[in-house]
Order: sequence, then C-alpha cells, then structure tokens
Amino acid sequence: MSESPRRGPLTSLKVLEFAGQGPGPFCGMLLSDLGADVIRIDRAGARGGGPGEVMGRGRRSVALDLKNPAAMTLCLDLIERADALIEGYRPGVMERLGLGPDIALTRNPRLVYGRVTGWGQTGPLAQAAGHDINYVALSGALSLIGVKDRPVPPLATLGDIGGGALYLALGLLAGIVRARDSGRGQVVDAAIVDGAASMVSMIYGRHAVGGWVGEREANLSDGGAHFYNPYRCADGKWVSIASFEPQFYQLLLDKTGFDDRDPARRMDKAAWPALRERMAVLIATRTQAEWCALMEGTDVCFAPVLSLDEAPRHPHNAARGTFVDVEGILQPGPAPRFSETPGAIQRPPPAIGEHNRDALRDWGFPERTVADLITAGAMRDTATPSSAGHEP
Repeated sequence: MSESPRRGPLTSLKVLEFAGQGPGPFCGMLLSDLGADVIRIDRAGARGGGPGEVMGRGRRSVALDLKNPAAMTLCLDLIERADALIEGYRPGVMERLGLGPDIALTRNPRLVYGRVTGWGQTGPLAQAAGHDINYVALSGALSLIGVKDRPVPPLATLGDIGGGALYLALGLLAGIVRARDSGRGQVVDAAIVDGAASMVSMIYGRHAVGGWVGEREANLSDGGAHFYNPYRCADGKWVSIASFEPQFYQLLLDKTGFDDRDPARRMDKAAWPALRERMAVLIATRTQAEWCALMEGTDVCFAPVLSLDEAPRHPHNAARGTFVDVEGILQPGPAPRFSETPGAIQRPPPAIGEHNRDALRDWGFPERTVADLITAGAMRDTATPSSAGHEP
C-alpha cells in the first residue's frame, strides 16, 4: 500500500499513542482512519504484528527504550507538539515514567490526555488486573447476554471496543473541541466498566419501570421473543428475525406462513416459549438461501447470519465497500463515512520503529535527533525497517 497524503476530517490532529492492548490501539486506529497523524511509541525490541495486526494500521511507529532519560525527553517534546495522547496502562505507570498528566499538561496546556483502563483511574479496583469479560460483568451488562441458564461472553466488543475505545475516542474529540475553544486541555478517564454500563442505559431505564426482567431469554431483545431471534435452517446455517413492529410481524406471518393463532397477543411473554419452538421448527424446513430469497430486502427485518468469510462477499457489503483488502488482509474499512472528507486507511500496520526518522522529522525534529537518540541508547537504528510488528 503506497504512501499518500492523509485523508479524512481529522487531518489537522496530531496524536501520540503509547503502545498497549485492546481499546487504546483500537482508538488509535479509529482516529487514524479519520485522518489524524498518529505516532505510536513502541517498546524498542518488541516483536509481533505484521499485516494481520489490523488495529495497528494507519500509524507510524517510533521505538524507544522508555527507561532511558533521552527517550523521556523525546516523549515530552512530542507531547508539546500533540493535540491528544492515548495511554492504556494501569493507573500510576505513566506517572512513574515521568509522563503523567500533571507533567504533560504543564508542558502542553492544550493537550487532551486520554487514559483508558478497565476499572478507571480511581475506585477500589483501580489497581486490579482484569479483562473485557470482568468489566462487562461488573457493569451489569453481562447478566443480560446469553442463554437462559448462563451468560455468554460478548467477545471483546461490548467492553474493550464499545465501552473503552469508542468512549475514549468520543472523549478525546470532545476534549479537543473544548481545548480549541478555551486553550485548556484536560484528562479523559475512559473506564471500560463505565462505558459498558452507559451502553446499556436503555435497559437500565426499562428495568427501573418494570419493562425488563432480570431473567435471560425473557425479554424482547434478549432471545425471549419468538419474533426477535436467530434460528437454525435446514442446512445448519442461521438467519436472524427482528419483526418487532406489528406491520413487520404481520409480514413475517405472510411470508413464512407461520400460524400465530392470535397475532394481537404477540407481546404476551407467557406465550413466547411455545411460539419460539414452533418458529424454530418452521425455519428448519428450508435452507438459509431459501429464506433469503423469500425475505431478504423486505420489511420483515431479516438478515442471514454470516461468517467472517461470508460477510465481505455479501452484495450489500460489497456494494458499500464495507470491507477492504490491505496487503492481502481483508478487513473492515473506515467508519463512519463523511460526504466531504472521507476517511481512509492511511498505511498498513507498521514494523516496530519503522518511522523513527520520518515521523520525527514531520513533527519538527531535526535530523540529528535520531542520531543523538541512537548514541544515547534510547533508540535503535532502523534505517532498514524489520518485518517485525508490534507487541505491547
């Protein structure tokens, strides 16, 4: 993938990202896809990565030994030039490195300092280890997801990505708008547990007024309703049905021939288990392709359940260019879309330290900076980039 001018609505932004895992890299990817100039500070000598490291795309990598004073000096100089900073370490780590928000905001009062963790910067669990499922569990969201007798992990989408990366990106952009108005930056504390809780605000509201019961598969959108569920087809593949509104439900009955003896009582929860069983028997009489031919594109609110291999080939996704190929890796393209300033994948995932020279040059550092860092032992010479990728 050849180098080209950055594109997107955020081309005026400079972001400094300290390499990590999960939500931090995803946030960096989002900002880069929308045009921000993101420099990632990697650990010198780290391994891993390559074209399959999709969350690493778009950035330039500068590899440093963060225990070296010369590296710390460079990081502070980069902070002076940045609009925003992303870090995802445990609370206190950046402070011990000498790169905490107090020092950073003193060097650059307009900086928006983004911190993403599982538990947040404060609270009894702030220093405890954890992973996506733990944060989602504590938010109350995990109790809502799964089958009747057990909750099911929602991959890392609801926690790391939704509750962490997306809220961090929103927080950074909101902070940047404020900084441009006021001249003052601030710290963004993006805790995954907070974001995951926020994402189920609607459910908390329904629960408070008796519209959502705590039992799984007993509510409208958790697998309880027969008209809002995935079903297995005759060929073992699946389809999804979400005929919530009365007119869409009637169309479902018309299209499938399902015999609901009293459609007016479709919201009767006591009847749902029996109706789900009958609907499952009906859907199992035809293949996924047959159901698609009958219902896809209609107001039934229907879609096939596609695999990772199938989704990019679906005519709708293909027409929109939802997936793109970068160095042989098929991956989702930038989102959302903009009519005047469309985003783009700026470059493939970098090798560690691949941009030691040009990234620093473009951020205003003289050529001798790299030589001085190499002499001080803070940076390795990467005149010929290795094929290694990123390992946090």
